[in-house]
Amino acid sequence: MCHRSVVAVGIVVALALSATPTPGGGQKDKTPAGDAHHAAFDKCAKACSDCQRQCASCATHCANLVAEGKKEHKLTLKSCLDCADVCTTAAQIVSRQGPLAGLICKACADACNHCGKACEKHKNDEHMRRCAEECFRCEKACRDMMAHVTASTATAGSLARAE
Repeated sequence: MCHRSVVAVGIVVALALSATPTPGGGQKDKTPAGDAHHAAFDKCAKACSDCQRQCASCATHCANLVAEGKKEHKLTLKSCLDCADVCTTAAQIVSRQGPLAGLICKACADACNHCGKACEKHKNDEHMRRCAEECFRCEKACRDMMAHVTASTATAGSLARAE
């Protein structure tokens, strides 16, 4: 193959690759449906990030309470730490629209529910009340994302079968 043919093939391949949208990267779908799809992922990733920060803050608060001898906060301390870690991972995977977004959102929703219920038991503590509220907001966002991912997968599957 002559040099010009190799260059021409390389250009064609590069153009084809740059025009092919890739999940979580590359070109974004500019259609309104594509905008809504990306917005759903962004909304969930933000909720996970917000919850992570609130849980980390609440964990510090609980650690201080445990240090003061209030051992009943040991469970919420551990729950907040675990929830913060799950939320961190969920925010990362969802923000890049990874193929495991639905799976991590299930884990995150369950972790947020557990943490929210644990913190909710301390209604007189403003810090823990805010943490519970944030956990329940994140749980809802993750459950919404699970539904979105399921609907998107079903739509993509039916489109692929139609072709």
